[in-house]
Amino acid sequence: MQVVSAAEARKSLKSVMDSVLFNNENVIIHRKAKESVVVISLDEFNALKETEYLLSTQANKKRLLNAIGQLESGKGVKRELVQ
Repeated sequence: MQVVSAAEARKSLKSVMDSVLFNNENVIIHRKAKESVVVISLDEFNALKETEYLLSTQANKKRLLNAIGQLESGKGVKRELVQ
């Protein structure tokens, strides 16, 4: 993870964005006397929001964790996709 100052981020915004997009790297922008911020790609942000939504209810969270446990213990069933 790359850390840059706010001044450096302003000077090289394109470089910061390219690093996030092409190197799949998150960038922390450190601000003096204020909280820092993180720059992530839109794809990563959308994935985080989807995960947050899927885990937002206890029932869905339990069902997903149960399914993951079944897969990890070898109890998964492979199926062909129907098109």
